[in-house]
Amino acid sequence: MPRYLVGRIAAMAGVLLLVCLFTYAVFFLLSPDPAVQICGKNCTPDRIDQIRQNLGLDRPFWTQFFTFLGGLFAGRTYGEGANAVQCAAPCLGYSFQSSQSVTDMIVQRLPVSATVAIGAAVLWLLVGVISGLIGAVKEGTWVDRTLTGLTLGGLSIPNYVLALVLQYVLVVQLQWLPFPQAVPFGEDPGRWFLNFVMPWIVLAVGYAAGYTRLTRANVIDTLQENFLRTARAKGLAPRLIWRRHALRPALTPVVTVFGMDFAGLLGGALITETVFGLNGVGKMAADSIAKNDQPVIMGVTLLAAFFVVVGNVVVDVVYTFIDPRVRVAA
Repeated sequence: MPRYLVGRIAAMAGVLLLVCLFTYAVFFLLSPDPAVQICGKNCTPDRIDQIRQNLGLDRPFWTQFFTFLGGLFAGRTYGEGANAVQCAAPCLGYSFQSSQSVTDMIVQRLPVSATVAIGAAVLWLLVGVISGLIGAVKEGTWVDRTLTGLTLGGLSIPNYVLALVLQYVLVVQLQWLPFPQAVPFGEDPGRWFLNFVMPWIVLAVGYAAGYTRLTRANVIDTLQENFLRTARAKGLAPRLIWRRHALRPALTPVVTVFGMDFAGLLGGALITETVFGLNGVGKMAADSIAKNDQPVIMGVTLLAAFFVVVGNVVVDVVYTFIDPRVRVAA
């Protein structure tokens, strides 16, 4: 197991390095000149050259990339002499619009995105897995057909449409919920819960529908396996067959998908955060794209890639506890 884990971590480091290289190359080769963007319209060529020099943009690509990479681990210094600015590790640069540290901007907004992601994940996992199990047990009955219809409806409704409908019904008409705001949990747990209910529901509906279909299909396939026929022939109680033999192998694909979905959401739920006006990483990314704020866009991209790659490793480790065959291979 330790050897397997070391191998997975080494592979994760390699993938992250390639992601950093690809992301930096895209912004270096395809994006407009950052010095011109920072300087503005009424700017002299000398001033543009000075900005390029301060940011290190006058250096070759590989020199800039390794400087950026070193800044992630050891920090870096922008400019020289009295104008030098120290950027502490992990340094992702400074925003062109606000001159704030990209790392600080992400740290400030990450708790909001994490709250949205964790709450929605708990909701869609419970609803999706339980609904899928019920659909598999009641296969072919009216319960199964009803759940199938609800699943298709959940997959068909876009997030932004559901968000607008819920706001109109629950906030404007019924006034059951306040318009979502990022209220800290420690300040008022009750208000915190009420403010995040709608974002959780909006995100969870589509995911829960997908997990319902996935769980139902996996459980039905697992119930046809030979080892379950053997368990029935031995006279084991249906409850034991479900709990000990059918559920764990059926949930293995669910764990894979959940790890990727949850890791992706930690990088920001762009549409949901934008519609509800929550100042999370997703909304920050949307605002930065509109303003072409390259360091912020690149920082959010690397953050999302980091969560996805780490999520892959975590899923592989969890596999070794769920499926003994994976543990033996590892």
